[in-house]
Amino acid sequence: MIKYLRLLLFPFSIGYGIVIVLRNKLYDLGLFKSTRFDIPVICVGNLVVGGSGKSPVTEYLVSLLSDHKIAILSRGYGRKTKGFILADESATAQTIGDEPMQFYSKFKQITVAVCEDRVTGINRLKDSHDLIILDDAYQHRSVTPGFSILLFEYQKLLSPQFLLPAGNLREPFSGYKRAQALLITKGPIVIAEGERLKCVERFNEKAKNELSFSFITYGELKHLFSSATQPCASITSNTTVFLLTGIANPLPLINYLKTYSGAIQHHDYPDHYHFRMQDVMKLVQAFNNDPSKEKIIVTTEKDAQRLLDVSFKELLLNLPVFYLPIKIELQKEDKNTFDQKILDYVSSTTRNR
Repeated sequence: MIKYLRLLLFPFSIGYGIVIVLRNKLYDLGLFKSTRFDIPVICVGNLVVGGSGKSPVTEYLVSLLSDHKIAILSRGYGRKTKGFILADESATAQTIGDEPMQFYSKFKQITVAVCEDRVTGINRLKDSHDLIILDDAYQHRSVTPGFSILLFEYQKLLSPQFLLPAGNLREPFSGYKRAQALLITKGPIVIAEGERLKCVERFNEKAKNELSFSFITYGELKHLFSSATQPCASITSNTTVFLLTGIANPLPLINYLKTYSGAIQHHDYPDHYHFRMQDVMKLVQAFNNDPSKEKIIVTTEKDAQRLLDVSFKELLLNLPVFYLPIKIELQKEDKNTFDQKILDYVSSTTRNR
């Protein structure tokens, strides 16, 4: 069915591709204005619609560059507000978006801001920060970042990809040539040389030297409302897991949880989905009606930001609702080169200011 739908949509993808190629060419020629700043600006992005692991990579950069005064600037996808907003104690997923809210909750030492217009946002932040990380701005060509990190999800990179609307590519694959670093995400912890080579062969000779590989690691389960934590090993083969997700690709998480329990009831929603009262009530009802002696509700860290809405608290407060944080780790052979390239860019740009 999907195959035939793609065939029907393919002519529209050709038209879309022509428009995107023309737009990029006009930016490349300088006929469309693109602003470059004298402060280090690092863009984290991808070529596809949906998650490639941008949030964990952004958090990785925050840790790597922790001795600098950092601002993260995001569009704030899914928020119910407009314009430039600085995250503060009154911020919620509704006012700034779920991913910015996650950054703000985890990293109190940095500034988190949202703005649809990245040029406006950078201008508001540049004088009081050492560097700015742009979350999901690779196609926002009105800004020329000093350093772009482009992400590719391992499994999707090895599969055929099509432009919107037949596929999920935002721009032609050749758009990777604008990036200074290419990062394969969500790969296996141990990657065979043959599989690595398959990925490398997708790129030209220059880009092969900019390619690094990473994988996901999972932290301890954290309670939604308290500081309580517990290891994932507390989930056993006798535990029924009620998994709630509103992310682009929950499959890696499902596969990870299956290493602990095969009894997973997945309540699956689209990426950045705004949970409604009836959605949460459906989850709670399923949990309460299940006869299992051992049961737990698990969600992602990003989804947790939307579940913290005060309207859900009474329903969830007395239930074992936990979120599972994730981090990225780079392959040993890639980590030093990847890190040093970013550190060199930041230090050299800072010196030139």
